[in-house]
Amino acid sequence: MPTRKSPRKGSLQFWPRKRAKKFLPRANWEAINSDKPLKGFICYKAGMVSVAVKDTTPHSMTKDKKIVIPATILECPPMKILSIRFYKNSKVVTEVMAEGLDKELKKVLKLPKKTKKIDGIKPEIYDNIKVIVYSIVKKTKLKKTPDVIEVGINGTIEEKLNFVKENLGKELSILSFFEKGELIDLRGLTKGKGLQGPVKRFGINLKSHKSEKGVRRPGSLGPWHPARVTFRTPQAGQLGMFTRVVYNNKIIDLGKKNETVKNIKNYGEINSEYILVKGSVQGPSKRQLLLTQALRETKKQKKKEYEFIELR
Repeated sequence: MPTRKSPRKGSLQFWPRKRAKKFLPRANWEAINSDKPLKGFICYKAGMVSVAVKDTTPHSMTKDKKIVIPATILECPPMKILSIRFYKNSKVVTEVMAEGLDKELKKVLKLPKKTKKIDGIKPEIYDNIKVIVYSIVKKTKLKKTPDVIEVGINGTIEEKLNFVKENLGKELSILSFFEKGELIDLRGLTKGKGLQGPVKRFGINLKSHKSEKGVRRPGSLGPWHPARVTFRTPQAGQLGMFTRVVYNNKIIDLGKKNETVKNIKNYGEINSEYILVKGSVQGPSKRQLLLTQALRETKKQKKKEYEFIELR
């Protein structure tokens, strides 16, 4: 048998290759460590810009010099607590709805008429507490329907319950939970590309121009025996709208609406809080993303330091 020179095309780590069921993916909140009480936040991709910064990274080739780097602007409107989930043995035992919810939630959820009171809850009975939050997206002027997701809280059971009681009915700002220079992870869906062939979908090579049955298709769908086409065979199908995570994004700048962040192409103006992240982020403009504390920080990314100067 000759040596197999070409490995199979396309990673089987991501399977099945089909559209994700929801825009905001869930996260393993127990694995994410954080100093701040809230571990995640909902944000919206505005677009990419070029940013002039001063490189203050120790031992860098461009230390104390002005450099231009690519960056992404994410608009992060305030969030509110929708409900509180109390867990026992990794299962939801009790859920308490918050009062005074926004009327836009009726488009997304069927809200109960009667709700339990959080004052009578005994925290020692439960193992964990998480909150269901929703974004006040009407402040961005993108749309009115809010996005809803479950977010983990940091601390002991008593600290988690105190955090919930203090912030029920209040707006949660991203400026209270994330800082400049911090590393974050971004979870969300990639751009949707529709039906694509195996060349673009799996990266197989083009055949010779003299091929009889097509240049942009696999040479063989499988052996004679077993006489079937396996799922490993690269074929045409859905591409894009996949859940992906971009790890260790450095926050260059964050703050409220100001004059430095101007009108962005395909998005518009920034009307609420925003963060500026180094590099690119998955998805098109206006895509909702889940911003979390870094799951696995790397020394290479953590040591980088930038001083924001201006947008280009």
